[in-house]
Amino acid sequence: MLYIRNKGDAKKALSPADHLAFVKQCELYIDELKANDNLIAAQPLIREGMLISKNGDDWQVTAIDPDREVQVGYYHLKAGNLEEAINIAKRNPEFAFVPGASIEVRPVKMKEEQTGFIYPKESK
Repeated sequence: MLYIRNKGDAKKALSPADHLAFVKQCELYIDELKANDNLIAAQPLIREGMLISKNGDDWQVTAIDPDREVQVGYYHLKAGNLEEAINIAKRNPEFAFVPGASIEVRPVKMKEEQTGFIYPKESK
């Protein structure tokens, strides 16, 4: 998984033309991933959301602060190993358009070793 993170609303500083260029570069990046059979899913995320936590019996629901670092999207990939996934992440247009952008690259757990449970690849 690639988790795309920005500090604050970094794209707010883009001109409309630059934002359109960014979106078009993302579309090309997605097309490349599809053509190479690397893409499972990709989706931008709305900055607003809620953070839910629990302490004992008490639930806390807090609005995500869009002025802090937030996750702004994800790419679910097929890659042979972590190094390949990192190389794919390095080509992401976020780096060309958003100063301070970061991408978290994480393997997805497919199976529980203790129980043998296999996580579904897609829901129906």
